[in-house]
Amino acid sequence: MYQPKMELTDYQRGLLEGKEGEVVSKMMEVIVRYGDAFSAKRLAKITHGKGHFVTSFGINLITPLYPMMKEIIDDGLYIKDGFTLDPRPMDYKNVKASLLEQLVSKYFIYGKQKEYEELLSKIGLSDEDKENFSCTCYLKQVGNIPKEGDILSWAESSAVVYANSVLGARCNRNSGIIEMFQSILGFVPQFGFLTDEGRKATWKVVLKTSSLPPAQILGSAIGMKVLSDVPYVVGLDKYLPLLPDEETIAYLKDFGAASASNGSVGLYHIEGITPEARREKENLLVPDYKEYVIDDEEINRVRDSYPVIWKKRDAKPKKAFIGCPHLTYNQLKKYVVWILDELEKTKRKKVCIDTVLLASPGVIKEFSTKERDLYERAVSSSVCISYICPLMFVDNPLSGRKPMITNSNKLRTYSACRYYDDSQLIDIIVGKERCR
Repeated sequence: MYQPKMELTDYQRGLLEGKEGEVVSKMMEVIVRYGDAFSAKRLAKITHGKGHFVTSFGINLITPLYPMMKEIIDDGLYIKDGFTLDPRPMDYKNVKASLLEQLVSKYFIYGKQKEYEELLSKIGLSDEDKENFSCTCYLKQVGNIPKEGDILSWAESSAVVYANSVLGARCNRNSGIIEMFQSILGFVPQFGFLTDEGRKATWKVVLKTSSLPPAQILGSAIGMKVLSDVPYVVGLDKYLPLLPDEETIAYLKDFGAASASNGSVGLYHIEGITPEARREKENLLVPDYKEYVIDDEEINRVRDSYPVIWKKRDAKPKKAFIGCPHLTYNQLKKYVVWILDELEKTKRKKVCIDTVLLASPGVIKEFSTKERDLYERAVSSSVCISYICPLMFVDNPLSGRKPMITNSNKLRTYSACRYYDDSQLIDIIVGKERCR
């Protein structure tokens, strides 16, 4: 039996030793080994029991996953408070794809999607959450919202960095499956962002731009500079309203996702904005912190550094994705209005390339109900509104090799999609500007 380095309670040691069965013992050993690898002193009790899983796709290649889940289910184990999941990989009812693309995804890549979702239901996925797969589980339309100080077992880098930073919850950057084990057993190793010391900032980022920089570029710049360290950002509060303003929520969502994907940031502090920074101010900085100054020139340098990895640089894009992470309600409305207004100016009835706006099913349902006219006008203009994960869509080699564009730094980082700022992306979508 594995001998833990960390301190365990009698109950926890009993789980490890098999007093509640072999399955529990094996899961406990994984968690303890995980904690020992990061020098955790003990296991902490999860206080926000609703988990969030990154593994939302029934991919054929993860062959050990399905018998393992059946073993857990057969042992009568499940997550008492339930969980939410990242977006589904496919929505061919709304997102255009060739028949061959659909067949490859449905049978060769995500062939176990139906079986996997049935297994998820048996370990605690509610019917309500099953209809609302989204990477933005913390938005009110999805409702998985921890409180400041809550201890979580989540995976999905953009959700974890948002929970830590904007909500002030405590969660490490867990991998897929470990977050499941922890949610079932109710414990997480206490290290990193679960500790006061681990939440200290080692970088002071001083913003000296002439206006609010794009969230995607600012997050990218900071992520590439600090990597997995914690930044304390000064100067952004003069451009953003206080939380819980919807504009600020959307900005920090996209900023955090870019910093987490272009680096591996799991927590940031924004002076005057995020809860710990408002309370503790520069006391959050370690004594020997490093400094990074970001001005207009630096924003432009970072933007210009992104490579174009298309075979033909001047190719006409086949598809545009907006919403990685998923859009908020206000963002979805903003982009729909923006596209429709620009189409009217150019006297066009439809967008020039396939355009996909991405949001949680809950946000889409609310938007299509409250803004029925806008929704129908968008659809009639060939704007697709879908709940999928664009990263999963482009994982299909037939789809991913096509030239595609996006305003998401996360999607740009993990695919061949080409990045454009909002205004230029919209101009390309409506035909005012060629992709160059």
